[in-house]
Amino acid sequence: MSVARTWAVALVGAQGELVEVEADLSNQTPEFKIIGLPDKSLGEAVQRVHNACANSGVPLPRRRLTVNLSPASLPKQGSGFDLAIAIACLATERAMDASSLAGTVHLGELGLDGRLRPIPGILPAVVAAARAGHRRVIVPVANRAEAELVDGIEVLGAINLAEVVSAHGADVVVPADPPVELPEECAPAPSAPADLADVIGQGEAIEALVVAAAGGHHLLMCGPPGAGKTMLAQRLPGILPELDDRAALASASIRSLSGSRVVELSRVPPFEAPHHSVSVAALVGGGSRIVRPGAIARASEGVLFLDEAGEFAASALDALRQPLESGAITIHRSGASAEFPARFQLILATNPCPCGDYGIRGGTCTCPPAAIRRYLRRLSGPLLDRMDIELTLARVSVAQRGVGGASTTTAEARARVAEARDRTARRLAGTPWRLNAQVPGTWLREGPCAPSPTVRRPLDAALHRGSLTLRGYDRVLRVAWSLADLDGREQLDVERIGRALYLKKGIAL
Repeated sequence: MSVARTWAVALVGAQGELVEVEADLSNQTPEFKIIGLPDKSLGEAVQRVHNACANSGVPLPRRRLTVNLSPASLPKQGSGFDLAIAIACLATERAMDASSLAGTVHLGELGLDGRLRPIPGILPAVVAAARAGHRRVIVPVANRAEAELVDGIEVLGAINLAEVVSAHGADVVVPADPPVELPEECAPAPSAPADLADVIGQGEAIEALVVAAAGGHHLLMCGPPGAGKTMLAQRLPGILPELDDRAALASASIRSLSGSRVVELSRVPPFEAPHHSVSVAALVGGGSRIVRPGAIARASEGVLFLDEAGEFAASALDALRQPLESGAITIHRSGASAEFPARFQLILATNPCPCGDYGIRGGTCTCPPAAIRRYLRRLSGPLLDRMDIELTLARVSVAQRGVGGASTTTAEARARVAEARDRTARRLAGTPWRLNAQVPGTWLREGPCAPSPTVRRPLDAALHRGSLTLRGYDRVLRVAWSLADLDGREQLDVERIGRALYLKKGIAL
């Protein structure tokens, strides 16, 4: 056939778009050209494909080859198109099964000797192929385990180009390559799971952590060094419910896009804790040539912990404001944009000043007033307004160490969180929301479960005094509903409103 067609996948952010790869062979001056908005790395596929075919015993025809990647308006990048381009080009001259070509999606980079090299983003690419109705995909053998995580699609892991050509019915000699040794998954050394029982003398903070887990709320902890802020944050994923199939697949897809090798769907909510020297692009995602997901995308469906938040660049912290509201981040570049999920719980931990002793009983702060003000201004008002719970921690005394152990264990807290989320799901049945943190303010204030004016009176007074913004008003209502779900209450009351108001602003009724 003079024109051959097959399929590949272009990744745009966390989503995959099916791309039809067309190859045309014409009797003109020999040339090999790729059109359809390829980037530089995709344009270099011409030489990779040419050498790979020649060294695999299936040289390309010495005539004019034109490869079109359709839709032409969709930006395409990376080396993952190599295999599809090579197969389409070879099918213009060699006898291959046209129906097999049309029903198969090809993913993989070619080495100059014809071997298939693994590529990042296989999981979201295979998900896109399955959703588009394709039932067969060919990937490098090193990516096979990752591709097989997607149900309802046949996965063929190939070692080299000749093996793929033979799979489509062409008469070609498949070299007897040695067995491929797949890299072992780098796993951390096994260690005892972190338990809330390890946290001593911070019963109020543990209860606030349980409330945050029950409703999916954001939490700010302010306290001196050694108060247990990091210990508390690290134990939050342990009390969150396991990820369902959708969330586990979305989390694994982001890890695949980031270049991590994925061999199973982890049910543990992800936990990301970037260093305070992180750039804005590393935090929210970006890149000049290829847009990669940042820490907030990798933390989606889990927890993003920013320790020493006062040391982060103010621009990096303020870049979180829009994702906290929308649950997604869209990165715009010249001629293209990429969207990644960003539905995470934000945990901020900060000292009260650069030395950590400002306002601490028994501490001696050596920071000048200007340094304290500059340090606290790193956390802008709009960012603080998006925090649901603001918690002040103190150091644990020796007396507390003896008698004030943790009020709960991780297992007990997880059970409480699961029961509270079940009550939330029943109350929100028939709505698109499943967590209190997702419910919009208008529904909280005017919906079927809106509290009476008498119950809302403390909130209205705080709003009137200027202690709360309307956004903060809605966030207090969300926390109050989480408290009610934890306590088994069907309606809000003044006590729950008061506790939520105290967790937000430290205002006691």
